[in-house]
Amino acid sequence: MGLEVLVASRGEYSLISELHDGLHIDFDDVDTALANILREAQKAPFTGILGSDDSTVELAASAAERLGLPHNPPEAARLSRRKDLARAQLARAGCPVPVHCLIDLDRSLQKQMAGLPWPCVIKPLHLSASRGVIRADKPAEFITACERIKHIISDSGDEFERTHLLVEDYIDGVEVAYEGYLHNGELTTLALFDKPDPLQGPYFEETIYVTPSQLDEATQARIKRRVAQACTAYGLSTGPVHAELRINRQDAWLLEVASRTIGGDCARTLDRGADFNLEELTISLATGKPVDTRPPEEARGVMMIPIKHAGILRRVEGISAARNVANIEKVDIIIRDGNELIPLPEGNQYPGYIFARGGTSNEVIDALREAHSHLNFVVAPVFRIERP
Repeated sequence: MGLEVLVASRGEYSLISELHDGLHIDFDDVDTALANILREAQKAPFTGILGSDDSTVELAASAAERLGLPHNPPEAARLSRRKDLARAQLARAGCPVPVHCLIDLDRSLQKQMAGLPWPCVIKPLHLSASRGVIRADKPAEFITACERIKHIISDSGDEFERTHLLVEDYIDGVEVAYEGYLHNGELTTLALFDKPDPLQGPYFEETIYVTPSQLDEATQARIKRRVAQACTAYGLSTGPVHAELRINRQDAWLLEVASRTIGGDCARTLDRGADFNLEELTISLATGKPVDTRPPEEARGVMMIPIKHAGILRRVEGISAARNVANIEKVDIIIRDGNELIPLPEGNQYPGYIFARGGTSNEVIDALREAHSHLNFVVAPVFRIERP
């Protein structure tokens, strides 16, 4: 695209040259990080600034605002990454969201359980990819879940995020993922992904995404209206939008609306050769230059390979057989031998991805399931030394 890239990260000691040679900032010290970015812009003006994940969208919006570059209001970006603030804002705007409340981990959990809906879902305020999300069907499970999540969020740099959890009513129904973008406040749909595997808990590990959706046109239109309603409630006006919703007879319930793209390598399902990829679109929006975004014509899907067993990865068997399944494009194992596999809710990384395309969504789903059936992750146990 003819652009030079400067990566701002914590990567002072990274072995990746783009991080080691980039701008090193502390995301927990927002004021200093913002000052460092603005100081760098004085050396060579930026064309655009974007955050690559939930933890950086607010800082990126603040820097872009100060420099007069395309941006969402920083407060809107903050709403898109903080689940508790988002829920409250959406509820005030009349958007369909689950009944919810905050739990203070420094207070008695027993006393705070009064009036909670059962089943309920407990979530960290700031994590993504279902990390730390646990369903509880009764009080004992609620206590256990809170203690477990407390350990997961213990290293958060924000004290409030470290000491509070969001609890909300469990919404039964099918789940979908919406991918789109905003330009001058107008929402455009890139894809609506069905999630054919049921996500009922106690943990919510996502597996298959497939597009086009098999939902009826009226339901798909309702989903877009709800996402657009949420964007307006937040104050979002530009850039990528990734949303998660639960669909049942009552409504399309908003679970998350993030001002970022779909996570990981799942964006490859939207590639259209040299004509389009999601990263190019995102950069174009951040620099004020939208691109053509015709959706792929054939059905496409991806499986985020679930972790069945925790341990040290020794090898992955069956990769060749998985790749030879009809309609499979690619089987990509991204975690190397010798690394630890950590399942949800503690884990935050999938071991790999399977990509497929075909004539129909059902063909894609069948191919992904068959390819996955050939894979066997051989792991060794992890022995930890407890020190006093």
